[in-house]
Amino acid sequence: MKQPLGVILAGGQATRMGGGDKGLLPLGGATLLDRVIDRLDPQVSGLALNANGDPARFAKLGLPILADSIEEFAGPLAGVLAGLDWAAEQGAETIVTAAADTPFFPCDLVPRLLLAAEDMAHPLALAATPDPKRGVARQPTFGLWPVALRDDLRAALAGGLRKVVLWTEAHQGREALFETGSVDPFFNVNTPEDLARAEQMLERG
Repeated sequence: MKQPLGVILAGGQATRMGGGDKGLLPLGGATLLDRVIDRLDPQVSGLALNANGDPARFAKLGLPILADSIEEFAGPLAGVLAGLDWAAEQGAETIVTAAADTPFFPCDLVPRLLLAAEDMAHPLALAATPDPKRGVARQPTFGLWPVALRDDLRAALAGGLRKVVLWTEAHQGREALFETGSVDPFFNVNTPEDLARAEQMLERG
């Protein structure tokens, strides 16, 4: 299998942060987006950003900006579809997605996702972490997605589907389990308090 392309999902509405682009918030001398790019770029063969609105605000990143093709706000799956359509134009077979507000995700995200889905006809896997109540907690914005299923996803979105795990389960999606240890690698910044906590996490290393 070819190395996946990477797509950073930044199409959310950031309501708990007061709106705007969470990815452009500062964290330890860089932005959240800078930190996500630094982690994902070495793991993929190319990188794009899924974001809506005026793409000029991301011009300094030098990345392709992919807007959702679904009219109303449709959540992460709309960003996945935008990424799959872009990847199809590049001749790629798969993409890996990461959220723009999750600066500490694993540096081995991509190889672990590929390993989880290595014998699937259409490789599809989500990152997951242990959960004492549910067994595992799947991370719907961190996944490996096959370009071959993009039209199926488009039809599902047109039919009103919005929950990531309902679509991945329908296609026997796998899970790549990551241990949390003392720090949740998928800790994401939703509120000003979360941003302050991320600063503390960064200082602790």
